[in-house]
Amino acid sequence: MNLQPLLDAPLAVQIHVAAVLPASVLGAYILLNRKGTPIHRLLGKIWMALMVITSLSSFFIHEINLFHGFSPIHLLSISVLVGAWQAISSARAHNIRAHKAAVIGMYFGGIVIAGLFTLIPGRIMNAVVFSGGPSWILILTLLGIAAMLFLQQRLVTRRF
Repeated sequence: MNLQPLLDAPLAVQIHVAAVLPASVLGAYILLNRKGTPIHRLLGKIWMALMVITSLSSFFIHEINLFHGFSPIHLLSISVLVGAWQAISSARAHNIRAHKAAVIGMYFGGIVIAGLFTLIPGRIMNAVVFSGGPSWILILTLLGIAAMLFLQQRLVTRRF
């Protein structure tokens, strides 16, 4: 692992990564634990704020310039912002099914899928994770992907 590419990256990228890394761990924790408790609500608010920061910061990242500085991955950022609105409004309306769908969509679309795109060769996070360091980072990445797939399967088969 080599943090230098991230340290050399633009400020928007650094803010983006600083928000998304804790959001990925916190989101997995929230999805795996008991719902509706005061701690769930508190951690959910923190997670939602991290996701909004992650999404908004992405609009200042223009490394893949396909259309006026933007790329298809920015569509995920828009969907995260829409999902945040849906998750909050459905939770306030006590529509748990819609809240759950919005949050799961935000997590898997905004973190898992977008995160996999960051590992494409030539991207900053690919250089961070796969260069200049021990191979255990690759093993941890693969274990993380396996854990996310397990989590997704558990959420699909689990009834709330």
